[in-house]
Amino acid sequence: MTDEKFLWAYEKFRKTVYSVIFSCVRNTDDASELSQDTFMRLYTYDGVFDSDEHIKAWLIRVAINICNNHFRSKKYLSASPIPEDLPSDEQHELDEVIAEVMKLPEKYRIPIHLFYYEEYSVSEIAKILELPEATVKTRLKRGRDKLKKTLRKDDWL
Repeated sequence: MTDEKFLWAYEKFRKTVYSVIFSCVRNTDDASELSQDTFMRLYTYDGVFDSDEHIKAWLIRVAINICNNHFRSKKYLSASPIPEDLPSDEQHELDEVIAEVMKLPEKYRIPIHLFYYEEYSVSEIAKILELPEATVKTRLKRGRDKLKKTLRKDDWL
């Protein structure tokens, strides 16, 4: 990958990668570090991408794998609670609904993030997460159901 193409991809997808990672680890320090790791993998990647969407999907898959590795590592102790305010340079504003999404278990949180915030289709999410489409649909439904219960209980809906 050329330096130009890498810089373009970094500027275009850095917020997306950070969002996906933050939704997994729920910690700004870890999210920043893991985002850097993700882009280092892109920089050293020797393959060819078919399109900009292919780069984005590849980055999201790598980000999720890096998060999974992070949780398996011995240095991981536990995720910090959701911070009251995220750094302004990442421009993440957590409203009440997003805060509730962040409280969901990872298996529901990631598909919901990819579907609603990154606007991927169910089939695209299935490929990224390497799951059957039916599983993605089930996780989206169960995640929405959990959100409805929580939001109704708190009188947000």
